Amino acid sequence: MIHLAGPYLLAAALVGLGVAGIAVRRNAVLLLVGVELVLSGGLVLLVTTQAAGADRWAAGSVLPLFVITIAAAEVVVALAVVLAVFRLRGSIDL
Repeated sequence: MIHLAGPYLLAAALVGLGVAGIAVRRNAVLLLVGVELVLSGGLVLLVTTQAAGADRWAAGSVLPLFVITIAAAEVVVALAVVLAVFRLRGSIDL
């Protein structure tokens, strides 16, 4: 069984950095990086709580695969929108 303090601290650090990146940055690409950090922090927390549980084949091991797939599609769509805004305005500052 793993010690839970390390992954919980890692998840908290990722979410904290992501929220700070979302709150402070005005650049659209860096805002997307902040959103991805929050999402990865949530995934670390999900996998950690699943690994600490008794059932090893619960949804905590399968759900991150779907979340990563959706996050990749979200990045593609968001970067396409950012590129369209850059072509229109010449800047990606929000």
